[in-house]
Amino acid sequence: MTRVINFSAGPATLPLPVLEYAHNEFLDHEGTGMSLIEHSHRGAAYAKVHEEAKSLFRELMNVPDTHDILFMQGGATAQFALVPMNLRGAGQSADYINTGVWSDKAMAEALILGAAREAGTGKVDGKYTRVPKQAELELDPGAAYAHFTSNNTIMGTQFHEYPDSGDVPLVADMSSDILWRPIDVSKFGLIYAGAQKNLGPAGVTVLIFRKDLAERSPSTIPKIFRYKTILDGDSLQNTIPTFAVYMVRNVLRWVRDQGGAPAMEKRNREKAGSIYGMIDENPGFFHCPVEVESRSMMNPVFRLPTEDLEKKLIAEAAEAGMVGIKGHRSVGGIRTSIYNAMEPSDVQKFVDFAKAFAQKNG
Repeated sequence: MTRVINFSAGPATLPLPVLEYAHNEFLDHEGTGMSLIEHSHRGAAYAKVHEEAKSLFRELMNVPDTHDILFMQGGATAQFALVPMNLRGAGQSADYINTGVWSDKAMAEALILGAAREAGTGKVDGKYTRVPKQAELELDPGAAYAHFTSNNTIMGTQFHEYPDSGDVPLVADMSSDILWRPIDVSKFGLIYAGAQKNLGPAGVTVLIFRKDLAERSPSTIPKIFRYKTILDGDSLQNTIPTFAVYMVRNVLRWVRDQGGAPAMEKRNREKAGSIYGMIDENPGFFHCPVEVESRSMMNPVFRLPTEDLEKKLIAEAAEAGMVGIKGHRSVGGIRTSIYNAMEPSDVQKFVDFAKAFAQKNG
């Protein structure tokens, strides 16, 4: 079997050692005589996995005692609704910093349930090509919370300095760049992330949640949708996707063994630097539509002179064993998703291929 280089935006590539580890013990988890996927979520075998996953998050992200790690289902999309349902009180409004599709969808869900306002935008001439700076934000000091999407997979933009919301709880959708570098978790009321980009497989959503905010969960919403229920039940109030958590645990072990978040940042900046260097060195053939200061380290995007050339690049890359580089259908172009698990050597293979393509077709 020959594995391809997978640049897909999510579900995305996972570290090969993580896949091999799961493969080797899939039928017999730690000598228990059955797969982890068959174990009860309340049994000792899974409990060990559950606690280790939480402990690794706390270690790798330096999560303070004021916060807890929760596991939920429904992806980040479910959190678009659950955040306002739990954190916005009667008569309150919430602030949203709008930088593209995902933050726009989050705000749309909040508006179904109550008041929300756009406190900043990255839109320029009708396109989301940057993230707003702090001075450009119009944050409401009386808002229930301030929400932003830290990395925008479709547009290829990313916050390199996070918004300062003062005393208003800061809520971040970090689905596509959680653990890409060290951050100060204490500045956030809530971080949530669908696992399928930078943490593991689809099926589980990780929340790093400031525990005092659980008291905001109203009794007027179903118990299963209350953050307080999830916190009080240690995410085990019902059957959670145990195998997905197990895989997240394995990915976190890999991150730890690589050197943790500082090592991930070094690795990711190297990879992104290779791709952006290729783009900037060939301005007549490649073009990145994103403001330089807002460029994503996770999802570099770029265009070629024509759509036909883009289609040709995508087809020839696939023939060469590099898949998933087609841009999102809403924007087109080329997108290379280079999350933590993507090997620098594989990024370099793509860069060499793209340079040769430019020479041949330029």
